[in-house]
Amino acid sequence: MSEKKDFFNKYFRLILFAAVVVMILYFIVRNVSAFGNVLLVLLGFGAVILVHEFGHFIVAKLSDIKVEAFSIFMPPTLLGVQRKEEGIRIRILPDIFPKKGNDSGEGDESNEGALRITIKGEGKASETEYRMGLIPFGGFVKLLGQEDTSAVKSSDDPRSFANKTTGIRAAVLAAGVVCNIISAVIIFMIVFLIGINLTPAVVGGVTPDSPAARAGLRAGDEVISVAGKSDDLDFSNIGIAAALSGEDEKIPMRVRHEDGTEEDLELVAELQPGGQMRAFGIEIPVSLTVGRLSEEGAADLFSKTGFLAGDKIKSVEGREVQSFWELREVIQDSLLPEVALSVERVGDSGETEVLASKIGLDLTFASSHNVESESELYHIYSMVPRLRIGIVSDKLTSGADDSESSLQSGDIILAIGDVENPTYSEMRSITEASKDKELPIQILRSSADGTEKTLTVMVTPKKPAGSERVLIGIGVVLDAEHPVVAKTIDTEGGQARLDIPRGAAITAVDGAPVSNFYEIIKEIRRYGGERITINWRVDEEIAGSVALNVDNNGEGITVKSTFSEIIPFDDLKRTYKAGGPIDAIVMGYRRTVMFVAQTYVTLRRLIGGLVSPKNLMGPVGIITLSYRIVAEQPLIYYVYFLGLISAVIAVFNFLPLPPLDGGLVVLLLVEKIKGSALSERVQGIIAYAGWALILTLILYVTFNDIVRSFFS
Repeated sequence: MSEKKDFFNKYFRLILFAAVVVMILYFIVRNVSAFGNVLLVLLGFGAVILVHEFGHFIVAKLSDIKVEAFSIFMPPTLLGVQRKEEGIRIRILPDIFPKKGNDSGEGDESNEGALRITIKGEGKASETEYRMGLIPFGGFVKLLGQEDTSAVKSSDDPRSFANKTTGIRAAVLAAGVVCNIISAVIIFMIVFLIGINLTPAVVGGVTPDSPAARAGLRAGDEVISVAGKSDDLDFSNIGIAAALSGEDEKIPMRVRHEDGTEEDLELVAELQPGGQMRAFGIEIPVSLTVGRLSEEGAADLFSKTGFLAGDKIKSVEGREVQSFWELREVIQDSLLPEVALSVERVGDSGETEVLASKIGLDLTFASSHNVESESELYHIYSMVPRLRIGIVSDKLTSGADDSESSLQSGDIILAIGDVENPTYSEMRSITEASKDKELPIQILRSSADGTEKTLTVMVTPKKPAGSERVLIGIGVVLDAEHPVVAKTIDTEGGQARLDIPRGAAITAVDGAPVSNFYEIIKEIRRYGGERITINWRVDEEIAGSVALNVDNNGEGITVKSTFSEIIPFDDLKRTYKAGGPIDAIVMGYRRTVMFVAQTYVTLRRLIGGLVSPKNLMGPVGIITLSYRIVAEQPLIYYVYFLGLISAVIAVFNFLPLPPLDGGLVVLLLVEKIKGSALSERVQGIIAYAGWALILTLILYVTFNDIVRSFFS
């Protein structure tokens, strides 16, 4: 009866395993590309971890420590191969299928597995079984007398790990970290021999009222030295120097301006609004080339702008531009409803053609979304236009399927709560005060035939996970298509605000009729240094006029133009390539030292409370980022990322925390000083306490990874 039960159990498991295999194969066939990316991610990380374990393995072998098993990938074991005196023994799925008991009732390891094969042949038996796990990630090495989850096991075998000298055991433990460092150097050496395009240490822009802005940095400036480092700088060096700086620490920086002059500066990093790490306020530089989007996103961009991925902007309104910041400056100062662009496109045949294109512009409300006072708002001689919804990121009401009960792009905001014609700062204040409460928004909506109607939409402002602000899921710009003033504001250092009622429409500028703010701006610009009259009207009965002294330099007009459609420009890239093998080794070594030092400083700042643990990335975040790199970037970027991971793993594994390698080395030092090892009970308690701490940290960072990846 027992034999029949064993027979049934064995073949039931075999059928179940076969069914799982079939389902996996079905998924692979249906998602070949995605599966290939996932497999590449797992194999890459597996290789990094395997290198670490190989370090333990090779030094243990050289130290005459008995290695019981060395596994590529993680259990359950798919394949086990070991040389026996009678030949090479092969076990398939030994961890999944039950042992066959021998006469004494004990399991016989040699009989494990769904299939057991012995290839006959004479030879010396090997003590090590070489395995391949089912989970294609990492690997492990099993030494006699050494366990990760408990104390070192005592043994009479002289080849036991426990019976070796503290020096040998320390060498075995440190070998994994050393191999990770060596592999990182080799990986970066290969990367720089091939060449990789990285974002250079160039200022793409500066955040208003940031350390960079106060220091006088400008778009186009190149950072040639930061925090004492000047070799092979890329943009990441700037962000890391800021994030890892001490509180109130002055970071030395040398920059080269676009005119060729150089300047030495000292910047103190600050926590920027909405940020989680201290920064200088230096924006990443982008190019003039349109980046790639998903198939749906690319089709939408083409329908709205005529742009394709790879298009490069050459000129604006006939003016040639050499950089994105030059393009941005021309666009910001244009104050037009649309601009003419010339775009260079490389066709399928490799021929280059120059195309003409027109793209719409919007007027922005401020230089930063973090407006703290109305004086920071953009205006036209104190006149602030109404707000118009540019984008809607979420369905905000329960009636999302009904267009009249949800906000739409193009809607003009007439009122929020009890405030009519709100400015952006008023909208933010009301939104923050209405968290998790229903908030009425009155809008003006234009239909396809041009008729306008007034609607009221109910929204509930929320504070999304990972956000420091309460949001209603919209992006706004200024309504330049109507000459309606939301409000006139007091400006810092400018003329006194014009006495124009909230919601009044400008009807004429010095006698010239106007129908939108573009015409208002155009007419005002005609009268530099003169005194003019601006006429306004609220309704049929209320109207009036105000006098305006127009300045000569145009400082009274602070509004800026921006593209009405979001265009995904590629980051600016520069090729980092070694001049030869020796140079590649030096560059690989420097890059490895940089990442090791940065990881160490990050941990030190974390313990000191200068870096929030929310900024840490765990397994889910790393794998998610890895998949994106593999799916969206050339393979060389994933290889570079693996070099970074290898350097980081080396630091983490050598932390003085059992059961990590560094913690076990600390226990060996204690043993050396004490003259004897700690008791197995004490070692076990320390090991389990360490595992509890590590698992707690993993759970914490994994939770943050999930929030960042799926809910932010």
